[in-house]
Amino acid sequence: MLCSKPLDDEKKVTAIILDALRETGQRGIISRGWGALGSFSEVPVDVFILEDCPHDWLFPRCAAVVHHGGAGTTAAGLIAGCPTTVVPFFGDQFFWGERVHARGVGPAPISIAELTVEALSNAIIFMLDPEVKSRTMELAIAIGNEDGVAAAVDAFHRHLPSELPLSPPAHVEEERTDFFQWFSRGLEKCCFPFSF
Repeated sequence: MLCSKPLDDEKKVTAIILDALRETGQRGIISRGWGALGSFSEVPVDVFILEDCPHDWLFPRCAAVVHHGGAGTTAAGLIAGCPTTVVPFFGDQFFWGERVHARGVGPAPISIAELTVEALSNAIIFMLDPEVKSRTMELAIAIGNEDGVAAAVDAFHRHLPSELPLSPPAHVEEERTDFFQWFSRGLEKCCFPFSF
């Protein structure tokens, strides 16, 4: 369980996680994060409390992930081929939880207010289904085959005029009638949002 958001009752959430892991017979890694998860003096031997760790290193070594549903964490989990349970707090996290569920690579999102031992245990069981793992691996391969930079460039080019204008627009002042000056200015303005 990864938590990058402050929690109202971190001890209660930690207890839910520990009980769900015990009920399902799974080992777990709890990332303390800003939520201060794992705030118990004694943690079971099959649970490890982690301060910080790169997701791209950790997730490929995990059977599944449970997290808040931020876009980056969701992407990292799916790229690693991990079935995913989203426990959203606010904003786009609900959207990503629904997308994960719609693709069949995780259960329906569980809002933090509805997080219970039973709900989390059911989510863990769902993620361990071999069919869910298979769908997640297929999605990971599809994501890996995407070329985001090429797609962005193609999208940019699709919005350029298909033919160069033969004359500047009527509103361009007379002293600015040099076509290349006009066209360069237009491209400079078009390209600004795509600065890398």
